[in-house]
Amino acid sequence: MSLLKIISLGGSIVIPKEGFDIQFLKRFKNLIIERVKKGERFILVIGGGATCRQYQRALGQAHGASKADLDWLGIHATHLNAHFIRLLFGKFAHAEIVVDPTKKIKTNKPIIVAGGWKPGCSTDRDAVWLAKTYGAKEVLNASNVDYVYTADPKIDKQAKPIEKMTWAELRKIVGSKWSPGANLPFDPLAAQEAQKLKLKVLFVKGTDLEELGRAIGQEQIRGTIIY
Repeated sequence: MSLLKIISLGGSIVIPKEGFDIQFLKRFKNLIIERVKKGERFILVIGGGATCRQYQRALGQAHGASKADLDWLGIHATHLNAHFIRLLFGKFAHAEIVVDPTKKIKTNKPIIVAGGWKPGCSTDRDAVWLAKTYGAKEVLNASNVDYVYTADPKIDKQAKPIEKMTWAELRKIVGSKWSPGANLPFDPLAAQEAQKLKLKVLFVKGTDLEELGRAIGQEQIRGTIIY
């Protein structure tokens, strides 16, 4: 079992539309620190979530903006969320958030927290790049849904959950182009990179901490495995 775990944590897990869930944050912190005390290390890649989309939507309506401008706005939202998570873990976390996933950080801290890097992609791609930089073979994607579905289950009631799928199958669902603020199960460009690297990605519902713990421990999960 690899001691390094890369978790792509959706911004909507950190701060849902309804506001912070303090009890969840405390339990999430305890879960990760318990694993750290067993010798595991973590890279937590934090998304922008509803905060990012709220800013992007407001700017688009009030002024209009280029895709690059909207991406930069989203990137800064991920940095805010990442700083919050870094401070949440206190002495266990590296002193700065990582914003360039291609540079390996030398630290004796067991937790590294990362935010977005460049326009044109989401933190999913940053997580994939970090896997490449650190030689990891697996990424855990914790979002506010429990599976990848055949369609958006909020729109299509006939959408079915998928337990296992190839990258080629996922790419048929997400397409090949990135759009700022897109609400997709995985960044299309990240999927291309992950397929090249033959990376394994586990999708689980991040708000279910028991499920998240099983995924970290590489136990059987209720979620989607992509390979």
